[in-house]
Amino acid sequence: MKNNRIPFLYMACLLLVGVLMGAIPASENSGYQVGDTARDFKLKNVDGKMVSMADYKDAKGFIVTFTCNTCPYSVAYEDRLIELHNKYAPKGYPIIAINPNDVKVSPKDSYKHMQVRAKEKNFPFPYVYDETQEITKAYGATRTPHLYVVQKQQDGTFKVAYIGTIDDNSREPEKVQKKYAEAALDELVAGKPVSQPNTKAIGCTIKWREA
Repeated sequence: MKNNRIPFLYMACLLLVGVLMGAIPASENSGYQVGDTARDFKLKNVDGKMVSMADYKDAKGFIVTFTCNTCPYSVAYEDRLIELHNKYAPKGYPIIAINPNDVKVSPKDSYKHMQVRAKEKNFPFPYVYDETQEITKAYGATRTPHLYVVQKQQDGTFKVAYIGTIDDNSREPEKVQKKYAEAALDELVAGKPVSQPNTKAIGCTIKWREA
């Protein structure tokens, strides 16, 4: 009897794995690659206004950053995001921060909590909420924070130029040796191709809406 149960349990485990793999969001296996054209969006900012990249007529590109209120990595990078925006927004590359987390899975990432956090940190950039997670999945973000630097083309579209992390030390900013995002932005501003267009995003997994 026991021997008969072994194949059954084995098949049951395989079935469960298959179900779980099918439940993995599309963004785990798809999304933009460097060189792809990134879609615009229209998402609600903490000030109640809708924000899109098309609103910035003079922008040369954007630092689209998927981040949140709750992830320790996101919190650790908040001051560096502010510095990044203040340095590169005048050069044509402002930050648009997007919170991708589902509020039912992560209640402290609610829109109201976003408003509180943005006020506490005095964010100089928009902090918008991707309530449906449609944009997050389209871009392919999997972590918070996860950066996508996009460059505006002559036809008004946005080409992905860099995907990844901000630098090589999330915990100790004073010990950072490689500022990946800044290096990519410096090259774009100088009219050069990005020499290291991909790095690994380090952070918390995005809190996906339950199926």
